[in-house]
Amino acid sequence: MTSDLFSVEGKTVLVTGGTRGVGYMIAEGYLRAGARVYISSRKEDACRDAESALSEHGEVHGIPCDVSTEDQCRTLVDTIAQHESTLDVLVNNAGTTWGASFDEFPDSAWDKVLATNLKAPFTLTRLARPLLDKAASDEAPARVINIGSIDGLSVPGFGNYSYSAAKAGLHHLTRHLAADLAPSILVNAIAPGPFPSKMTERPLETNGEQLRAASPVRRIGRPADIAGAAIYLSSRATTFMTGEVITLDGGLSTTLGVRV
Repeated sequence: MTSDLFSVEGKTVLVTGGTRGVGYMIAEGYLRAGARVYISSRKEDACRDAESALSEHGEVHGIPCDVSTEDQCRTLVDTIAQHESTLDVLVNNAGTTWGASFDEFPDSAWDKVLATNLKAPFTLTRLARPLLDKAASDEAPARVINIGSIDGLSVPGFGNYSYSAAKAGLHHLTRHLAADLAPSILVNAIAPGPFPSKMTERPLETNGEQLRAASPVRRIGRPADIAGAAIYLSSRATTFMTGEVITLDGGLSTTLGVRV
């Protein structure tokens, strides 16, 4: 009865921003678990390089796409539809950030970050809904997984105003979509803490040791941590879960005030 409780074998998955960082970790995890994976990135060469590296773990296809625009989101979904009749899992991971002081924070940082981090997950979910609906059954609903952030749960210690606001909005959008798309499509989110990526490269260089010391588990995230959470949310184990935001930060956000 429980042998396939956490299985994603044979599922078709799209991971946006899947060529590096957390998205790459998630894509590799799905491939190792037997899923067929599509990844996207703005840059064609990044798609090609990631596809080549990930292909040793399973069937993977890279598709260049700037998800901040509706036209390219539509092209991404249409391209997948040329090869797949259904889509079991959509992981809205693509994101960007901007850091500046309050007095110097530009309007352009809001347009860029909200378009990618908040509008794109809504647009892509809307466009992918027909493929997701076709994949869904009573016993195996399709899944949408939004990658949020602990910066959307509590106030970060640096000036990433549009990023933290977009991630907080994404968490609430997750709940709203969950209410509208159930029961055929279940929508949940993961709010990661610090994981190694290009986005976190500078903070980890300057504050990595402090973050590790502040965490109850004394480390930052590893690929298996984020891949495991995504696989869990895609499996039969979570067919009774929707509208949830899972914090994945080693206890950092919930114990920081106690430990410092």
